[in-house]
Amino acid sequence: MSAEAEVLDELRRLRARVPLISGALAASADGLVLAQDTTSAEGESVAALTAAALGVAQRLTETTGQGAFRELLVRGEHGYVATYAAGPSAVLTLLAQPRINVGRLHLEARRSSTRIGELVDGALDRPETPRPERPRPETPRAESP
Repeated sequence: MSAEAEVLDELRRLRARVPLISGALAASADGLVLAQDTTSAEGESVAALTAAALGVAQRLTETTGQGAFRELLVRGEHGYVATYAAGPSAVLTLLAQPRINVGRLHLEARRSSTRIGELVDGALDRPETPRPERPRPETPRAESP
């Protein structure tokens, strides 16, 4: 199973554990969608906005002496957007209904973000399978006099 499929499985398991999560997305830190489990077709936009928010949040935590970024929670009129660090190269972004238990959201999302970080970082650490080299056609060598 590929890392993308495993990440998608983790997103689905998270949504099954916390039914008031209405969408889940794993993205690279630079805003590329890795996997998504949402009915919304706006995954790429959400991933790009997450990357922008991540940059600001990282700068804010470092500038204020709070250390490395861990999570960001935004509460809107119609629910929550929560973003969690998933290793050094990925993030988990969740959309949640306003009735969600935020403590439960954090508990389950932190577990999933750790797992997603392991999957993504493991995929990045795996050496690519080397391709066999093709034999090069021999070029005739000039004979010396």
